[in-house]
Amino acid sequence: MKQSDGRSVAMAVGGVLIALVGLGLLLAFVFALQRGTESGKVEVQLGSRTFDAGSAEQRAASIAREGPILLPDPASGQRDIYLQHLGDDAQDGWLAFDAREIDATRECTLRWDAARGLFEDPCDGSTVPADGEGLRHYPVVVDDAGKLVIDLNRAPETGDDTAP
Repeated sequence: MKQSDGRSVAMAVGGVLIALVGLGLLLAFVFALQRGTESGKVEVQLGSRTFDAGSAEQRAASIAREGPILLPDPASGQRDIYLQHLGDDAQDGWLAFDAREIDATRECTLRWDAARGLFEDPCDGSTVPADGEGLRHYPVVVDDAGKLVIDLNRAPETGDDTAP
């Protein structure tokens, strides 16, 4: 047997092994998909249900120096939010709310006016208080590790005390 024949056989055997492993993975995926849908309930979840916004202590210090933090939606650009902290305790006073009025275009993203302590809409000049009253809010908690966690998939609430 020639040396080149031995290489050919080794390559053929290697190719067959790779094909078998690939087929096994495909079958495992199909089986898992079938088992996951047997109940008739298919839940599609793209991305995480929550957003880790970092250390509460560090974010509170940053907001105290520079104002609320704009967190742009990297996926669709439809849900940009502001992270705001009000008060002196980094464990409390956290707010996350839409960065623009409902149905407004991205060009109308609110801008923080530090001198006046409020947000201004660059499109119509209207203002929104520092707590985002009237905008959609998202729950924010400080976890046991001191990290800020924003729940983006829970139904947003309007930050308006007069809403029913």
